[in-house]
Amino acid sequence: MKKNLVLLGMMAVGKTTLAKIVAKKLNLKFIDTDFNITEKNSMSISEIFKKNGEIFFRKEEEIEVLSCLMENRSVIAIGGGAFINKTVRENILKNAISIWLDVDIDTLDNRVKQNYKRPLLKKDNNLLQLKEIYNDRKNIYALANHKIECEKLNKDEIAEKIIKIYEKY
Repeated sequence: MKKNLVLLGMMAVGKTTLAKIVAKKLNLKFIDTDFNITEKNSMSISEIFKKNGEIFFRKEEEIEVLSCLMENRSVIAIGGGAFINKTVRENILKNAISIWLDVDIDTLDNRVKQNYKRPLLKKDNNLLQLKEIYNDRKNIYALANHKIECEKLNKDEIAEKIIKIYEKY
């Protein structure tokens, strides 16, 4: 039985989009933990942050990711901060194949300008905030089983790289 595949990395790197593509091509189940959390709480992540705080959200995220890791034959897109949680990270590294999708900060900045649903960003000076978040997380993201530099690749090329990695297992 092949392990689940977990895609991780910064917000707006394309985890959900790529997980959908890869799951479809490999005939695996697609899971987006952020989507599941919003459904369970009947509010957006920004609303959860505003109403219940980041600590509440991170606990919900831990419960959701650990639950999804119990599934079989799944491609799981996790939130940008999920892998920072030691319990989540250890479970992913033990029970799944993890791939860090990495992209240039300027590219992320351009992508988040088109999406105001990012609770960790304040709308102004996102580039500085993105750099801080990235610098805080990059050494932990680097613990993933694999890393794909996505900057000069389109989503189909990235999906093919993910599939090649997954098929080695």
